[in-house]
Amino acid sequence: MPHLSIEGLDIHYKEKGQGFPIVLIHGYTGNLRNWALQVRALTQRYRTISPDLRGHGLSVKPTRREDYSLELFAADAYGLLDALAVPECYLVGHSMGGMVAQEFILRHPEMVKALVLVDTAADVPQAIPWQERARLMELARTEGMEAVFEEMAQTPPLGGQLVEENPQLIEVWREQFLMTSLEGYLYCGQAIANRRPLLEELPQIRVPTLIICGELDEPFLEPSLRMHQRIVDSQLAIIAGAGHTPTLEKPLEFNEALLSFLARVDSQRS
Repeated sequence: MPHLSIEGLDIHYKEKGQGFPIVLIHGYTGNLRNWALQVRALTQRYRTISPDLRGHGLSVKPTRREDYSLELFAADAYGLLDALAVPECYLVGHSMGGMVAQEFILRHPEMVKALVLVDTAADVPQAIPWQERARLMELARTEGMEAVFEEMAQTPPLGGQLVEENPQLIEVWREQFLMTSLEGYLYCGQAIANRRPLLEELPQIRVPTLIICGELDEPFLEPSLRMHQRIVDSQLAIIAGAGHTPTLEKPLEFNEALLSFLARVDSQRS
């Protein structure tokens, strides 16, 4: 798979398919493989571009705190598209990737022709158990990333009904989680907790926007509604029976919502 040097940093990405470009930005402790079930459907019509964010997957893994922020992730995405000579795209982001997508479109509105925000927020989600997150970060510092995953695997969502019904998913999560560096885990978590709120800036977004959230993803349901209320003419889709990762948990339903939305956007652009 190819890599590009963006501002001196080695960014890993994957391209597949032909047609109008669609950029897929993964979430915290994920990587571009998170989109495998979407890429398979999207490449019948679109050119998919999926980066590994710094600290994740096969991209460079800086060790300094100042090398991790939502703004820097957005700059990396811009640098990648510039290097690939992609002037326009549809932009999709999941969780932390959705936060990056918001930073990107507010900085480069001319490049984004449609926006999809998946299980994400425009401010710091208050319903996230931050005290538990802090405990896991300390565990990562003292015992490593494997210990953190084993701890997470005992509680929902990893240890919940989803994994009981789909035990293969826990191995997928493990593999992807452990491709995140210790510094990426620590400093991205801090970047999310300390991010600047964007809710009041969202009315600036004037492209077709789809907001998707899993029905069971309680920390992001209310934030999804708030984004929907701020972005003019946006659409809100709740995926029944899904938690924080409807892309993996309910791929058929997720893909149907995504492809239907994109088909409407395509018809308006043609």
